[in-house]
Amino acid sequence: MATPRGNLVFVLHAHLPYVRHPDHPIFLEENWFFEGLIETYLPLLAMFDRLDREGVGFRITMTLSPTLVSMLEDPLLMGRFEARLSLLRELAGREVARTRGGPYEKIARFYEGHLAHLEGFYREGLGRNILAGFRRHMDRGMLEGITCGATHGYFPFLQEVPGSVEAQVRVGVSTFRRVFGRDPQGIWLPECAYYDGVDRILRKEGIRFFFMESHGLLYADPRPPAGVYAPLVTPAGVWAFGRDPDSSRQVWSAKEGYPGDPLYRDFYRDIGYDLDYDYIRPYLHTDGPRGMTGLKYHRITGATDQKEIYDPELARERVKVHARDFVSRREAQVADLTTALGIDPTIVCPYDAELFGHWWFEGVDFLEEVYREVARRRSLSVHTPVELVRQGIPASGGEPEPSSWGENGYYEFWMNSTNDWIYAPLFEAAREMARLATHSGRVSGQDREILNQMARELLLAQSSDWPFIMTTGTMIDYAVDRIKNHLYRFWVLREMVVGGRFREDVLREIRDKDALFPELDFSVFLP
Repeated sequence: MATPRGNLVFVLHAHLPYVRHPDHPIFLEENWFFEGLIETYLPLLAMFDRLDREGVGFRITMTLSPTLVSMLEDPLLMGRFEARLSLLRELAGREVARTRGGPYEKIARFYEGHLAHLEGFYREGLGRNILAGFRRHMDRGMLEGITCGATHGYFPFLQEVPGSVEAQVRVGVSTFRRVFGRDPQGIWLPECAYYDGVDRILRKEGIRFFFMESHGLLYADPRPPAGVYAPLVTPAGVWAFGRDPDSSRQVWSAKEGYPGDPLYRDFYRDIGYDLDYDYIRPYLHTDGPRGMTGLKYHRITGATDQKEIYDPELARERVKVHARDFVSRREAQVADLTTALGIDPTIVCPYDAELFGHWWFEGVDFLEEVYREVARRRSLSVHTPVELVRQGIPASGGEPEPSSWGENGYYEFWMNSTNDWIYAPLFEAAREMARLATHSGRVSGQDREILNQMARELLLAQSSDWPFIMTTGTMIDYAVDRIKNHLYRFWVLREMVVGGRFREDVLREIRDKDALFPELDFSVFLP
């Protein structure tokens, strides 16, 4: 009897909101981007290169959201990133000197070497071009890059105004095409939020597949016989892949999953909070308050404030144990599902990219070891969704359940008492944008430039990151200011077009603040 072979699909959702403040030399929220590069995106690319050099076959699907891509190609932000990385290397060097002969010297030397390696990889291995690194692995067929909504707008709410969801999808597709030289075959629906009919928009823009939370498939009409373990083809002919809850829980959960192991690095204990303020202040990416540096000297240890010193070598050995356990569990899962369903099951493992490296420091090493373990055993097959679509694997048909991967599984995380006030002004601006797009098809020159910038401001205001932040209760003032400022700029620009009050200096200032999507034309808001 042949050994059951399941299809593993690893998906990383790489997205950050567009944060760019050229008028401030140091801006706290820009550090979200710098941390993502240092702790997640550079380590992932280095891991892809290692596996490729060693001939370890791997397949991975990865969202590269349009806002993240826009920041990665921005000279201002990338220059600030290089300065930040150099500053952290300086801090690591000082820490080696400060801790010499003490219990923290070993971990300080680890960070010195780690940051030196990342800086060398960025400068020499990637030629300071991170997007080219991703494109190289796409060209080699190892990485299936997919797009997202332009600014991660929440589609189920944006559908209130015809043209808004279309604009988010169109700009997502066109940005991916411009940067990577190919059409994206798949899309990550922002927050995995599906509503009836969005598949028609996706199909029209050339999208072949997307991902859903588990119950989006389990409650489909009709209910698919294989549950989440085979894709579903929507009425518009787009393939929907559902998240496997078992493999997700093992990796996502800090309590039940691998990231909570006592040997792994503690995320919250950082020398930015532990050391003397006058010593650490030059290395904080803030305008005064304490904050994270990324140099963390303690391991999780357990539910205690008395944390033990982190040992990277012990953590690395634990990673191998967990990778073997993960693959063994998938093998057992595939055997059970094959018996129950009579097909080779498809197990979709989607995660936020920043779980790996940023939140779970050892996560990139874990993923690398999983690929090595799969290659050694040859009992599982790792694919990208587009490969499975081309192979014509078994799939059922039906209408997915409206859903998301937010708390409680539906839409309430993005519309509740903390954030519901934002939607009336967002819808008002969207209706005006759609009206102008419908009646301004032949404009040229400065009016077209103004309308294009209006479209940028509206897209940025629509980001689902802002209501998400309001619900979680972190950085609320920043999220509120972002929505209000983008809408204010939208209406200022609108007065230039409709009221004939053109101010070139104002247009230039707004354009310089929000300098993304160079190919954008306001006609994307046509329903």
